[in-house]
Amino acid sequence: MNRVRNKRILITGASSGIGAACARRFAAEGAELVLWARREDRLEALSEELRRAAGVAVLTAHVDVRDREAVQAEAEELRVEGLVPVVLINNAGLASGLEPLQEGDPDDWDRMIDTNVKGLLYVSRAFLPEMIRLGRGHVVNVGSTAGHMVYPRGNVYNASKYAVRALTEGMNVDLAGTPIRVSSVDPGFVRTEFSLVRFHGDQERADAVYRGFQPLRAEDVADAIHYVVSAPPHVNVFDLVLVPTAQRNVYVVDRRDD
Repeated sequence: MNRVRNKRILITGASSGIGAACARRFAAEGAELVLWARREDRLEALSEELRRAAGVAVLTAHVDVRDREAVQAEAEELRVEGLVPVVLINNAGLASGLEPLQEGDPDDWDRMIDTNVKGLLYVSRAFLPEMIRLGRGHVVNVGSTAGHMVYPRGNVYNASKYAVRALTEGMNVDLAGTPIRVSSVDPGFVRTEFSLVRFHGDQERADAVYRGFQPLRAEDVADAIHYVVSAPPHVNVFDLVLVPTAQRNVYVVDRRDD
């Protein structure tokens, strides 16, 4: 059963990786999309692709989730136009740096906390009151296995993803008595631009992260999110963890010679 056709789905961080894969997955099912991201050129190219391939309605906006005023302004515009999403996918997130805490760059810390934690809060706060008023809605937070087990040098990134996990639990509790569902989808190794961003553009170092095993694809995570969103209204998938078969926790990865 197709439970997403004609539903309005807002995806943050939609210009690449998991966000773009979600956009393609839901467009193929006939959903109406609202796509937010910082990189306008990529966003426009993706929206044009989806309109041509799937014939669905796609709205785009240049939104950095760290910018509270921009988030509020865009959300208010959608509210006024009667375009509040039924599903919100809080996908925007990143890692920046991989140093011991005592050697970490506070600018990296700010970037992660402002995006992964405060950005998620800003976007959720902007839409939840209207979802409650309308009596429908589903928030899906994209977390990480980094929110389940700390790994060396992960420190602040781990903390930000533990925060996502805690906020998912807290939002569920706060929304008790409403039909609004809140879910978390927490992937392990996924081959996207994640490591390239973490290592500030060092392609060789980023490639090494995925060497010797088959990581998840962004499309695999999009399939999991689709499953969560497509559950019947009386079912809330609280937390879904997925990893590549070669990965058994954040430490144990079966790497083979290429």
